[in-house]
Amino acid sequence: MEHLAVFCSGKGTNLQAILTACRRKKIPTAVSLVVSDNPKAFALRRARRFGVETLVLEARDFPSKASYEKALLRQLKRRGIRYIALAGFMRVLSPLFVRAFRNRILNIHPALLPSFRGVHAVRDALRAGVKVTGVTIHLVDEGVDTGPIVLQEAVPVLPDDAEKTLHERIHRVEHKLYPRAIRLLIEGRLRVRGRKVTVKTT
Repeated sequence: MEHLAVFCSGKGTNLQAILTACRRKKIPTAVSLVVSDNPKAFALRRARRFGVETLVLEARDFPSKASYEKALLRQLKRRGIRYIALAGFMRVLSPLFVRAFRNRILNIHPALLPSFRGVHAVRDALRAGVKVTGVTIHLVDEGVDTGPIVLQEAVPVLPDDAEKTLHERIHRVEHKLYPRAIRLLIEGRLRVRGRKVTVKTT
């Protein structure tokens, strides 16, 4: 079995979608580990309800980012983790960490990258007055929200949208799209050439 870890810092709604998809065999593996930097993250409760092992590592317990990530890498290696899905993990991974899992880390972003990078993507889209935003699943590289794009889906911005209502519709698309991308990664169907990702047919 290909061991999958999901990294979360908050509520874990995308984690819930991933766990459910695994249970329904829509992803050809199970989540082996849920990692968080926040001991109060509701995502940890979701993981435990599904009987998934959890690991909490707080950055404040380590003298540096490098020592934090080295400890995390040791824990992942010990458990044989091969793939990582970031699901609201509020730490930027260093190039050292990314290289250890080259093209095996997925991230989800609530906008159509490369537009509206960063943590306020929904708010920024509304302020910009765009008519369409969306969801992006991408492989993680050494930058922030700059990795090769795997899947995208558009979400219309309605005239009366507030940040909450738009975010809710984006979440519904995320919960559908992310399990699909994880399945493609684990099945070895993603071919990466530079910044382009193509999906191999079965």
